[in-house]
Amino acid sequence: MNLEDALGSWPSSGGGGQPQWPGGQPGGQPGGQPQWPGGQPGGQPQWPGGQPGGQPQWPGGQPGGQPQWPGGQPGGQPGGQPQWPGGQPGGQPGGQPQWPGGPSQPSQPSQPSAPGWPSPGPGPAAPQNVSVPYRQSLPNGVFDKLLITINGTIKPNADRITLDLSAGPDLAFHFNPRFNEEGRKVIVRNSRIGKKWGNEERELSHFPFVQGQPFELKILCDNNGFRIAVNKSHLLEYKHRVRDLRSITRLDIYNDLTLSSVKVDRLP
Repeated sequence: MNLEDALGSWPSSGGGGQPQWPGGQPGGQPGGQPQWPGGQPGGQPQWPGGQPGGQPQWPGGQPGGQPQWPGGQPGGQPGGQPQWPGGQPGGQPGGQPQWPGGPSQPSQPSQPSAPGWPSPGPGPAAPQNVSVPYRQSLPNGVFDKLLITINGTIKPNADRITLDLSAGPDLAFHFNPRFNEEGRKVIVRNSRIGKKWGNEERELSHFPFVQGQPFELKILCDNNGFRIAVNKSHLLEYKHRVRDLRSITRLDIYNDLTLSSVKVDRLP
């Protein structure tokens, strides 16, 4: 309520005694003496600090108007009171609440060192393109304790999948699981050097790949050969036929599978 509203609620014609108006102005309103800021019984609100008019300072809760937010921040936000992190009102310079992970985004994960929106930090690299056929360069070749980890899924109607480690035009290691070779499941391993294929290796105790199912294939290089594990179980070892390991600089994966990730690591 402002001063004009208060004055407009009283009749302008005389009757009764003379009320005492703020500033000593006589009036002609009937009835008792209204008490203005500084000591009024009943009815009229207590104005903090004794200020008539303007915007009152409501202690502890503002009905309408411009609220005075804890810490001195002006309000005006629709939808009620902002939620301060940890429940502490005020204390934030500039009127901005300090949200976990940044000054204005409550949904961001906690990044206490980030001055604004969380910045990308050390962590997983951007998703790689793992479409099939897949090719990856190995600029340092292969070497002792190099580990290649391949995750993917065999297609439901797969006939074969193929992995090649190449040294220029030569295939240092050709790994070729076949799901139906004259009714048998076999994994052919071989090398092709100077355009000539070597002797195939086929013997295995079991065939670990299943059509339509995911798999994890690990290839560990050492100074003697490649050791292969599938789904965390050792499968076979293939002796090096290309002895210059640094010349083996390309990985190719193709045929009837989809890939989710390919990682190249060096073990300690």
